[in-house]
Amino acid sequence: MLFKFTVALKSVCDINMKLLKRHNIKALILDLDNTLTTHDNPKPTHGVLEWIALMKKNNIKLIIVSNNDYDRVKPFADLLGIDFIPNGKKPLSRGFDEAQKRMNISFSKIAVVGDQIFTDILGANLKGLTSFFVFPIENEKKFLFKIKRVLEKPFLPKDVSSIYIKNDSK
Repeated sequence: MLFKFTVALKSVCDINMKLLKRHNIKALILDLDNTLTTHDNPKPTHGVLEWIALMKKNNIKLIIVSNNDYDRVKPFADLLGIDFIPNGKKPLSRGFDEAQKRMNISFSKIAVVGDQIFTDILGANLKGLTSFFVFPIENEKKFLFKIKRVLEKPFLPKDVSSIYIKNDSK
């Protein structure tokens, strides 16, 4: 199914080495807004810097693919010390293809991480990639985002507490 994720998590920080090993993942394509931080926020949300350090320590390749423009993505990616692709045009494949080339790793070892069913998850599924859906950090205020969130509801689990994976092994 095009809108079905592989795993759903409360936060990007809940992605741990046990989960990555279970899915044979060696690289993550990360969304930016409402995944690593809130919209238009220049700083990562609580715990993200430590999580990035943990991923790097364990040789997990990381890259941000965002539909935002260069001026939004570059300073944030620089702060995290990771590569990035702005104007990714998700769910289309351009950003995912470029990320795979830059990381020089097989698509079978890459997971897409994001908070939107119709961009991040759909894009991952169109490429046949593992997908980690993370619930948005905050509710968006813009009308179009509110509409999109309502349309996503049928594709989300009814009992979200049962699908959270605890960050129990680092």
